[in-house]
Amino acid sequence: MKELQTILKGCAENDAKCQKLFYEKYLSYALKIAFRYIGSYQNASDAANDSFIRIFKGITRFEIRNKEQLEPMLMGWMRKIIINVSIDYMKKESLVSEHKTLKENEWLQADNSHDGDNELMYKDLVSLIRKLSPADRVVFNLHVIDGYSHQEIARLLGISPGTSKSNLSKAKTFLQKFLVKDRKGNILCFT
Repeated sequence: MKELQTILKGCAENDAKCQKLFYEKYLSYALKIAFRYIGSYQNASDAANDSFIRIFKGITRFEIRNKEQLEPMLMGWMRKIIINVSIDYMKKESLVSEHKTLKENEWLQADNSHDGDNELMYKDLVSLIRKLSPADRVVFNLHVIDGYSHQEIARLLGISPGTSKSNLSKAKTFLQKFLVKDRKGNILCFT
């Protein structure tokens, strides 16, 4: 924890070594988030790099309220920035989904909470999410994975809450076609 505080302090002072350490530590986290939205490794990489520029410019505004929860708070703060940059990138580039994959070790490097089975399900889910239209994919990610309300999504994307709900419904309908459940309704795998 002390090391992270030192790195953050250095980043706030524009110390290139600290910024490099920070970048290396959180790059796979940023890529994982950007890739969920953008769906192309190259474009996600560009959005992740743009995110770090925004993060370094705004790092002095990051408030350390609880040193015990420093990293989870930092990652939550970064996630919002990465999501916004990814959405801005998609709007700017008018992206159409490309089909490339993240390098194997980058899928879960920043999130070690997955066991082997969950890791496979996560990869399957991300692969299916990439098959959604860009509009449906963004709404699904924002609402289901990142917890945004339809009103927040509407403001963020410049659409109506009804359009957000419609996109989510289409995404869920598409994804449900690939779920295999047991008798109790628990998800077993994706087909």
